[in-house]
Amino acid sequence: MELINILADANSACAQIPSGIFNLTSLVIMAIQVIVPILLIIWGMIDFVKAVIGGDENKIKDAQKVFIRRIIAAVLVFLMVTIVKLVINLVGQIGGEDVENTDSLWNCVDQFINGAA
Repeated sequence: MELINILADANSACAQIPSGIFNLTSLVIMAIQVIVPILLIIWGMIDFVKAVIGGDENKIKDAQKVFIRRIIAAVLVFLMVTIVKLVINLVGQIGGEDVENTDSLWNCVDQFINGAA
C-alpha cells in the first residue's frame, strides 16, 4: 500500500519541479548519448592504430577485440535512452498506468528524458 502512496506523491512532486531542471537533465542525457559513443570509437581507433604501427600480431588481435567491445559499448550507450523509455512504458502499461495521462509518473520520467514541453 505504501508503494501506491509513493507513486501518488511522485506525481504531485513532479508538478513542483521547475522546467529548467527537466531541460538540463535532457541536455545532459543527449550529450552522454552522443559524446560517449564517439569517444569510445575514437579511443578504440587509437588503440588499434598503435597496435598496427607496432606490427606485433598478438597486439593487433588484442586491439581488435578491444575495438569490437568498445563499438558494442558505444552502441549500447547510444541506445540506452530508448531502452529505458521502452522498459518504463511497458512497466507503466502492465501496472495499469495511463501513459497518455499528463499527471502520470511516466510523463514525469518522459520530461526528464525529453525536456519540458
